[in-house]
Amino acid sequence: MDTVDFSDLSEQLHTIGDYVRFGASQFNQAELYFGHGTNNAWDEAALLTMFQLSLPGELSADLMQCRLVLAEKQAVLQLFERRIVEGVPAAYLTNQAMFCGLPFYVDERVLVPRSPIGELIENQFNGLIENEPNRILDLCTGSGCIAIACAVYFPNAEVDAVDLSIDALNVAQMNIEGHGLTEQVIPIQSDVFSGVEGQSYDLIVTNPPYVDQEDVDSLPQEFLHEPEMGLGSGFDGLDITRKILAQAAAHLSDNGVLICEVGNSQVHLSAAFPNVPFQWLTFERGGHGVFRLTKAQLVQHQQDFLAATI
Repeated sequence: MDTVDFSDLSEQLHTIGDYVRFGASQFNQAELYFGHGTNNAWDEAALLTMFQLSLPGELSADLMQCRLVLAEKQAVLQLFERRIVEGVPAAYLTNQAMFCGLPFYVDERVLVPRSPIGELIENQFNGLIENEPNRILDLCTGSGCIAIACAVYFPNAEVDAVDLSIDALNVAQMNIEGHGLTEQVIPIQSDVFSGVEGQSYDLIVTNPPYVDQEDVDSLPQEFLHEPEMGLGSGFDGLDITRKILAQAAAHLSDNGVLICEVGNSQVHLSAAFPNVPFQWLTFERGGHGVFRLTKAQLVQHQQDFLAATI
């Protein structure tokens, strides 16, 4: 659809409230996709406005009435225009994302953090693990958000953060250093478990690529700015998940647990392994497609998982 010419609006819009309202209206009219940090046009417009003004994120009635100078107006409008014309997720425009209440640097080398696994971490996997883990593996770490959040919520645990992408690991390293966790969180290049041979963990947490080909072909433009290798995983979205299932038992301690997200590919996974007792988890803040399996369950169905990777 046609969008508004942003070049001559500074005489018509004056306050922070004007810009948030205008941005929200334009985002809705452009039918943007929200899901990379916000879930609606108003919050997205507020986030971008406050970021560009270097102000705290929360809006108050008094703050909404504050007037902007010309340079501020132009800067906010330029950011709005990029969001609409280029379809860049807000997190990439600001290089900022929140996960488990923690700030993370993000750019187009990594997915924008948004996994419902964050809720499990904040609850310290209550009811899902028997004991506090000493060693945790974050498989397909991306920005490092899951690994870092695990380290914060389990300060006595050693955490390995693995990913195939060196670009992603460079971003993860920035975040590890930014949170002061270089002694606790170790980034490792690894194709699934290849970089941690012989290592055993009490908890493996993973948000691997899991988008099936049908969904990859119809993703909103916002997702096209994310690294493709972080999204798609074969026809049914389960290429990497099958490898994880086949290999995870060898890397878990006796009472170890695997927590894995497969999103919409849950239906494919259940169909592929109808005899496996996946425990599909529920979330108070929304989310789906995350399962739990114990080492014993993984071992019990090892032959099914191995056969599926041949």
